[in-house]
Amino acid sequence: MKIAVIGQSLFGQEVYKELKKDGHTIVGVFTIPDKDGKADPLATKAEKDGVAVFKFPRWRVKGQAIAEVVAQYKATGAELNVLPFCSQFIPMEVIDHPKHGSIIYHPSLLPRHRGASAINWTLIHGDKKGGFTVFWADDGLDTGPILLQRECDVEPNDTVNTIYKRFLFPEGVKGTVEAVRLIAEGKAEKIIQPQEGATYECIQKKDNAKIDWNQSAEALHNWIRGNDKVPGAWAEVDGQKVTFYGSNLVDNGPAAKGQPLEILGASQPGIVTKAGLVLFGNDGKALLVKNLQFEDGKMIAAAQYFSSGSSAAVELTEEEKTFAEQMRAVWQSILSNVTQIEDSTDFFKSGAASMDVVRLVEEVKLRASTCQLQNEDVYMNTTFQDFIQMCVRKLRGEDDEEELVVDYVEKNVNNMTIKMPHQLFINGEFIDAEGGKTYKTINPTDGTAICDVSLAQISDVDKAVAAAKEAFEEGEWGKMNPRDRGRLIYKLADLMEEHQEELATIETIDSGAVYTLALKTHVGMSIQTFRYFAGWCDKIQGSTIPINQARPNRNLTFTKKEPIGVCAIVIPWNYPLMMLAWKTAACLAAGNTVVLKPAQVTPLTALKFAELAARAGLPKGVVNILPGSGALVGQRMSDHPDVRKLGFTGSTEIGKHIMKSCAVSNVKKVSLELGGKSPLIIFGDCDMDKAVRMGMSSVFFNKGENCIAAGRLFVEDTIHDQFVKKVVEEVKKMKIGDPLDRSTDHGPQNHKAHLDKLVEYCQTGVKEGATLVCGGKQVQRPGFFFEPTMFTDVQDHMYIAIEESFGPVMIISKFKSGEVDDVLRRANATEYGLASGVFTRDISKALYVSERLNAGTVFVNTYNKTDVASPFGGFKQSGFGKDLGQDALNEYLKTKAVTIEY
Repeated sequence: MKIAVIGQSLFGQEVYKELKKDGHTIVGVFTIPDKDGKADPLATKAEKDGVAVFKFPRWRVKGQAIAEVVAQYKATGAELNVLPFCSQFIPMEVIDHPKHGSIIYHPSLLPRHRGASAINWTLIHGDKKGGFTVFWADDGLDTGPILLQRECDVEPNDTVNTIYKRFLFPEGVKGTVEAVRLIAEGKAEKIIQPQEGATYECIQKKDNAKIDWNQSAEALHNWIRGNDKVPGAWAEVDGQKVTFYGSNLVDNGPAAKGQPLEILGASQPGIVTKAGLVLFGNDGKALLVKNLQFEDGKMIAAAQYFSSGSSAAVELTEEEKTFAEQMRAVWQSILSNVTQIEDSTDFFKSGAASMDVVRLVEEVKLRASTCQLQNEDVYMNTTFQDFIQMCVRKLRGEDDEEELVVDYVEKNVNNMTIKMPHQLFINGEFIDAEGGKTYKTINPTDGTAICDVSLAQISDVDKAVAAAKEAFEEGEWGKMNPRDRGRLIYKLADLMEEHQEELATIETIDSGAVYTLALKTHVGMSIQTFRYFAGWCDKIQGSTIPINQARPNRNLTFTKKEPIGVCAIVIPWNYPLMMLAWKTAACLAAGNTVVLKPAQVTPLTALKFAELAARAGLPKGVVNILPGSGALVGQRMSDHPDVRKLGFTGSTEIGKHIMKSCAVSNVKKVSLELGGKSPLIIFGDCDMDKAVRMGMSSVFFNKGENCIAAGRLFVEDTIHDQFVKKVVEEVKKMKIGDPLDRSTDHGPQNHKAHLDKLVEYCQTGVKEGATLVCGGKQVQRPGFFFEPTMFTDVQDHMYIAIEESFGPVMIISKFKSGEVDDVLRRANATEYGLASGVFTRDISKALYVSERLNAGTVFVNTYNKTDVASPFGGFKQSGFGKDLGQDALNEYLKTKAVTIEY
């Protein structure tokens, strides 16, 4: 069709571009005149394409169409007018002229919110659903018949900007183009707008955006976000108009600590805190405002209200002076109407608009990739001098980042004071769960409570996912240079190393791990994992692929490895920090953001990790930690439509349920590391001492709470009795006791329910006729201790031969000398396939057996030897996907193929 595009803005430009791609002929673009010598983006693009552009200041005078303007329009021969966004009044002589009439894009679900401030009022009224309408123009105000509508959820903290960028802009462009397509195909509907539910609200301007404080906190929040960023809700503070931006509802406002701020008309003073300005509704509930803007245009972080303007100017180095002059040239190119850029030149008073802010931020990134600016940084530093000072401080790492507020639980233990966060960690802040819900985490050594921990609810998951999504799509993390991302992850590893004794102590009291093991493995390997994946950040790459079938054969095909987006991670209680590291390090290195649920019984090292991640400089929203139940929090993570990948370590039963939920919700990518019943085959020609030592480690390492623990030992009959005797002798030497005691070999089981299952497991083995050689009972002392246990004469059909104990229980079966294939058959006769092992001095036999063992990892003459560079994961019902090594990165990446014909 021949189309006239009437309107302006980037939105109009994108609609124009997509219409051209669809094969339509744009016979004319009618837009607004240049402002301060700069053309509208729609005009700029159309002029570049050689399309006729008309820039009429107006179409009507005193209500009458201007004949010359209408004549120029009619001369284009348009068959359809498309008005994607138009601020001018277009006369009906133009609206009705084309063969197909005129269609208009409107950012609300008509008939609700007619008028020019539709998005504002959608938020001000607290609508749960928003969206847009493409309708047929008539002589009323947004009253024409509906052609097409699309709706979206309105999130609790959406602003005009966020809902526009997330849905109304991208989907609005698609919807407008689809509407044109329907018209061209003769399928376009004309649905008369109903009168019921119709509303019309006035245009929001600064004059009518004043805050009425006689409202609830939710209504105040809706008013502020509904006017954010334009025109901006304001109130009188200290005799001047102050505009409020970045509102969020908060649960703990009344308990906020800070400096009071009197606000004219407010029911009570606001409180300037480290997190921002806390405001109160007439219902006593609270909201938090992040940024404030004064009448002179200066914007500050609300937390800095009483300290703004107090920082001294920094002296620039020669290198920084060069950068400043480069930026002066950038300002000059943007502000082409300004003769010379002085230190006092104000960006906005000189005519800059929102698009210029976007350009300026990108220009800075081109010249200094480590200076990651947000649009707000420009609004807060409007003069050239302030802008340069801000950039230099950021480049030096002195940008006055908001202080992390942590409500620690402190304990004097293990000859140190440990400081433990106990709240949820969402969007860079420690906060209480919805409704202030908590639970007690228990020390398995004595069964006493360590502290109360916030118990996440479904709404908390939604907040965390929204924060992670924003950090990925809009924040600096998603745009960060991979090498800079690697530096941050490496810095995090350094901080973990600085706090390794504290982390190991917290791990010990929360999970029961022996301190020396916690220090070396739980924490030590976690640090190694983050360092390893930090090095991968700038080495993620695709490949170039020759393609032969396409003609003409002048093609270039290459692949790109891209991050997936928001990733949910659910980890178990046996290695709380290490399981976090194995998944999170690869996930972050790939460029994703994370919402992680630690096991409910072991949340404390994950929360300490969150603190260290924030202190390392990971941007807000990149890491989010939610202690809570699997049935509630884990389920919501599996179901959430904005989560694109879920990594899980845990039981096979729960893994199956998660996989089903991920499929039904939005076909999430899933990786599962599940249960195991790992076989260890010990041949008669083995090094006996080593086999005994490693065999014990394969079962009793980390008190048996080890996913790759040898769940069943097959010992050749020629050495069976000798092996059993030696193991019993060694078990008797094991010291069971306080895991913080450096001489302890065997600490408590993780929690009471698991201890009870171990008792029941061993009772089942005895009932089935297996020989209980030693152990099998709870240790009679405070806490959750279980004796190292050994069963022999275990037959293949027995429960304890089939199911894993996940505890310190050695299951020994005998096999006849020389029957290698038969013992392999028995070893593989399990639904699990996580790990396996073989001990023999015969290298040919070792290779033969390792080739035929159906497991993701095979250990030969060793056991439990995992390394950050070696992939780890199982077969069959032990799951799929890999942790560690280069393979782990692929779990958190998607591959895009690009083909170019030249």
